[in-house]
Amino acid sequence: MIVDRSLLFRAVLVLATVVMAFLYALPNVFGSDPAIQIAPANFGVVIDKETRNKVASLLDAANIPYTDLSLNGKSSLQFRLPSADFQLRARDILDKGLNKGSNPKDYTVAIYLLSYSPRWLSAIHAVPMYLGLDLRGGVHFLFQLDVSGALKKYKESSALSIRHFLRDGKISNAGVLSREENIEIRFWSSEGMKAALDLLRHNYPNLSFLESQTLGKFLLIATIQPKDKEKIVSDSIQQNITTLHKRVNELGVSEPLIQQQGADRIVVELPGIQDVAQAKKILGKTATLEMHLVSDDQLSSDYPPPDEESFNMKLSAAANGGKLIVNRTVLLTGDHIIRADADFDQNNQPIVSLQLDSAGAEIFREVTRENVGKRLAIVLFEDGVANVVTAPRINEEIPNGRVQITGAFTFEEASETALLLRAGALAAPMEIVEERTIGPRLGTENIKKGVHATLAGLLAIAVFMIFYYRLFGVFSVIALSVNLLFLLAILSILQATLTLPGIAAIALTLGMAIDANVLINERIREELRSSVLPIFAIKEGYARAFSTIIDSNVTTLIAGVVLLIFGSGPVRGFAVVHCIGILTSLFSSVVISRTIVDLFYANRSPSSLSIGQIWKPESSAAND
Repeated sequence: MIVDRSLLFRAVLVLATVVMAFLYALPNVFGSDPAIQIAPANFGVVIDKETRNKVASLLDAANIPYTDLSLNGKSSLQFRLPSADFQLRARDILDKGLNKGSNPKDYTVAIYLLSYSPRWLSAIHAVPMYLGLDLRGGVHFLFQLDVSGALKKYKESSALSIRHFLRDGKISNAGVLSREENIEIRFWSSEGMKAALDLLRHNYPNLSFLESQTLGKFLLIATIQPKDKEKIVSDSIQQNITTLHKRVNELGVSEPLIQQQGADRIVVELPGIQDVAQAKKILGKTATLEMHLVSDDQLSSDYPPPDEESFNMKLSAAANGGKLIVNRTVLLTGDHIIRADADFDQNNQPIVSLQLDSAGAEIFREVTRENVGKRLAIVLFEDGVANVVTAPRINEEIPNGRVQITGAFTFEEASETALLLRAGALAAPMEIVEERTIGPRLGTENIKKGVHATLAGLLAIAVFMIFYYRLFGVFSVIALSVNLLFLLAILSILQATLTLPGIAAIALTLGMAIDANVLINERIREELRSSVLPIFAIKEGYARAFSTIIDSNVTTLIAGVVLLIFGSGPVRGFAVVHCIGILTSLFSSVVISRTIVDLFYANRSPSSLSIGQIWKPESSAAND
């Protein structure tokens, strides 16, 4: 058999592409088991045989069955478990057993899925697609940002910045206070106010300043520019997303989804997590640190109302309860913390040790140098509640930026406080407006139903095409099957997350992909009605159908791209699969189908084509 060289070259390329797609789609067939992955959380921590033996002993002591406990170089250790219940138990036991007495943690113990793919597939980086929350199980949260809280925090931060700015510029003032709607800057004289006004307008363009003079007081009233409020909210959302990522890493979750939804909402999806209470406690909690000077050494629950320069704060149990009057001026915030660890003091009591950055260390050094003999209140804000956890007396200058928070902590409480401070403060409070838990069994059911629906759709299309177009219907079904193979391979190579809407997009893609083959087959029929020779009818049919196929696919692709750009969550997952499916269907219907047909008729001059019944209007004759 003599085959045209160009056709042979095209056939070899198509075959190589199909084989490659088959290899990269293959890992999705093997399935996966609940698994645990253990990786170093700190630099210098090594995963070795000793770690493996310790993990094995902890699992054996807890009577947890496991298989395939293996090392992946020095980067990780992994093993399989028979069920999700054993997976959660193993995670908790190993997290406590491996990280006992170390904070931050030495090891990250993450729950995930381990594929049954052979090692030779893993060697060529052929791995299965990630499974989304609705297919794997886990928890879903939708957080709503407190916009007023974001603006309030921005005003407080600006007030602190202005206070330091005026002090560094040696501009005399009578105080900077953050009010509900604005920031008040007080001066002793109109000259001082005017001297500060020009500098503040130049250095704080986000604020508008209004001069005021009442009862002998000279005031500058600063308010946020309306055009900048939207940017402040947007920046708060992005900072909260960054903070949530850090907290999720502390939870030990692999493949989390954290993304913005709309103008002021954040979606958090944690696959594999079933403990909603723990996730809510860590993700939604706000913990910020401030340092204030104590204005009164009297610890009393009965005292006169504080003036505007100081205010009351509740003392923690560590500081003997009661109330404390502290200066309103914030000397230092938790933004300067670069390290926070749970530790023990010389009396073996749990404490939180902090290390400040260079700027924070310099501020702390200056504060302690200028206020020797005074008490410094370390205030921890948790969920909007302020507690003075300790208020030690400053005995000497502290130059190294190391701070210890002592209190009636348990080690678990100290660890949690250190975690929240280490992960950073939320830029603004958030509340959970939607939450749901999807069990792993429900996820398995979703996978089965989605696969069954896709296969049923493929079978129905195949029966129709073969019945209606005969042999050319078989060619179309082969091209359609290759299209599905390409789609799965590309999703696996891109490590896309497959969700239930994604499975729906695959089923829809199959239905839309056959449309191109229908156009081609009908064009060939039209040529045959015009009494064109069958071999030329094939050529003209593909050529004339091409422009129509391109037009229909491009318009559909535009709709998919719009969904991809403006959609979020499930809509975005649907759009990703939809867009990739359009591209693969275009290639399979035009290139794959044409190659199969050309190879079949390479050395033939058929007098007719098996393409179904062809009606000729002039004679009502049929060619089958």
